[in-house]
Formats: sequence, C-alpha cells, structure tokens
Amino acid sequence: MTAFANMEYRERIRKTKEKMVEKGLDVLLITDPANMNYLTGYDGWSFYVHQLLMILIDEEEPFWIGRGQDLNGARATTWLGDSHLIGYPDDFVHSTEKHPMDFVSNILKEIGEANATIGIEMDTYYFTAKCYTRLRAELTQATFQDATNLVNYIRIIKSAKEIEYIRNATKIVEKAMQTGIDAIEVGVRECDVVAAIMHAQISGTASYGGDYPAIMPLLPSGIKTGTPHLTWTDEPYKSGDPVILELAGCYKRYHSPLSRTVFIGETNPKVTYLADVVIEGLNATIDAIKPGMTAEEVEAVWSKSIAKSGFIKDTRIGYSMGLNYPPDWGEHTVSLRPGDKTVLQPNMTFHVIPGIWLAQYGVEISESIRITETGCEVFANFPRQLFVKPSEKIFKLGGMYENI
Repeated sequence: MTAFANMEYRERIRKTKEKMVEKGLDVLLITDPANMNYLTGYDGWSFYVHQLLMILIDEEEPFWIGRGQDLNGARATTWLGDSHLIGYPDDFVHSTEKHPMDFVSNILKEIGEANATIGIEMDTYYFTAKCYTRLRAELTQATFQDATNLVNYIRIIKSAKEIEYIRNATKIVEKAMQTGIDAIEVGVRECDVVAAIMHAQISGTASYGGDYPAIMPLLPSGIKTGTPHLTWTDEPYKSGDPVILELAGCYKRYHSPLSRTVFIGETNPKVTYLADVVIEGLNATIDAIKPGMTAEEVEAVWSKSIAKSGFIKDTRIGYSMGLNYPPDWGEHTVSLRPGDKTVLQPNMTFHVIPGIWLAQYGVEISESIRITETGCEVFANFPRQLFVKPSEKIFKLGGMYENI
C-alpha cells in the first residue's frame, strides 16, 4: 500500500543520513507525521497520540514506534519489516504516570544509545514540552540537538512521482473550487457551500478519489474577508458580500492549494480595484519566476508591482508546500519574503498566495507552482479573476473555463 517504490524511500533515508552525519547525529527521532510518511509511507490518523520514527546512523531501516493498536496500520502502509515496527502498551496513552518517551528512552538504553547524540524535531506540532523533558530525564548522558526541518529541507525537491501526485491533487481542487463558486448564492448558508466543497474534495475525480486536506476550507465572507484564516458559519450569504475561497486538493497526502475571490451582487469598485492589483502583481511574479532566483527576489517582483497602486504587503507571498497532515499543508522551509535567500531549484513547489487583506474587505487569488528548468509551471487551469455573482455565470466548456 506504499505510495512509492521501496527504492525511493531508501534514497530518502540515505539523504537523511547524510544530513545526520553533517550534524554529528547518531540517532534521529522524527515526530512530524509528514516526515514519517515521507520516509516510510506511514499513513494513519494516529498523530493524536505520541509516535515517532527512530533512525540509527548504522541501521539500514528506521524503526517505527507507536501505539500498539496502530501496529497493523504500520504494517499496512510502510515498507518496513516487522522487526522494525514497535508498539507500546496502551497504558502509556494519556497517562499521568508514564509517557511514551519513557518507552523510547528504554529502547535507546537497551540498544546501547544512552550516550548518543540525538536529533529531535523541537519545533513541530507533535513534539511537546513533556516529550523533551521526559527524554532529558531518562537519557541523562545523551546529547540532544535540534533537528527541526532536517527532513523538511530534503522534501523541498520533488520527485517525478511526487509531482504527479500534486497534479492529481490539482484536478481535485479545480473541481472543488468550481463547486464552491457555483454554490455561492444569496440566501445559501455558508456551511452548505462548504459541505459541497468537501464532498468534491473527497470524491475526487472519476479516475481517483481525494484525501482529507491538511487545512479545512477557508471561506470568510463580508467584512471577515479582511483576514485570511476563518472557516465558515451557518449564516446565509448576502448581496454585497465578497467571499474568499482558499482550498486544496489532496491526493496521497500531497496538496495543491488554490484561492479565488467571489463577489455577490453588483460589483464593488473598491474590491474590483484591489482584485486587479492582486492579479497584476501575481501575473508579474509568475512571469518572472525562474530557477536561480532567490525567494526574496521573487517577493520583490510582487512588491514592486503593487507599489504602483500604493499598496504594501508586510507578510510573505508564498511558501514551499506538498506533503503534509493537519494543521498545515506548508513544508515550513522556504518563504517568499524579504530575507529568505534560498535559491529556487527545479521541482521545488510553492503556493504563491499574495493576498491583500484590508480593514473592511480583502482579496485572495493564488496559484500553486512548480519551478521548472526555465521558469515555472502553474498547476491549476482555472480563471485568474474576481468572480462576480449572479451577474456573471461561470460555465465549463470543452475542458476549459470560460465566462459567458
């Protein structure tokens, strides 16, 4: 059931060990579920309890360590042999007396790694302060190093198969976005539009189904479009409301995010003007992107474009994205913003989202892209515009989207 051939997983392990050698690590403990998936294929909704991947520098296969009842899930989804799958007893789960990191520490003692230099992902959602303090208390002779993002930076260059999965996710998000735009009407409840969107996200296409995205559909409306990260309510849409849709398709945990903005009723000149500014800036940025540029040089193209209209955006305009689990589809590595001097390379993938959020309204129009040998590939084939309803209807003709 693994999403990739064993050879690809082994190559990822090899690259990880190269980074371990550079940092002087004997052991690497991976708790980020996306990194666990990347290195082994493990895919389960078990990250609400403690689990990890233990990589030993002199051991060919990593060890998956998790809740005992999830062992069969590891057997079903990873390429690891049974001897490298270890389950801890259920009395470690949500206990006030013992902790799964005590179990991990005992394993490290038993295999002679109590004095090892151990890398840990200090800044992940899934490695808690208690995890760290219990490891330190049990392994008093070990040396701990922060290995946050060690695997994440290996992930930023995608393989051909990974790109294929993102393209599949793109077909799903195109369908979900069109579903959302079609469903938004005066009097329709926000929650009912999101229900239709989520059905499209999970049902996928006739050729393949979708997966749950790492972020729920974000659909702020009205004055709430002045901020990007609100979900939905059970209130009906009203004439004069702008609506932001920030969605993603997900296939085998690989994401393709996409944002568009809808205006209900007679268009508002201020919203239309802001949308024109965002679109012009996004077009200029996408046209300029090419390998060899730095992340901050990409952002500078956008800033120069919007400055002509008097706008300043003080937040990043994009980030590396791909494989992930809740609560984020970003990879926590490269950001398109001033100060990030990361050089763009072919097969890096980004969500370019130069939204502008003002006090009373905002506009989001975004694209997911792949860096190519000469420029960039825009994944989605979807109109890059402000959608106005009901005065403008959107139809799909011959596989392309056109305005009627």
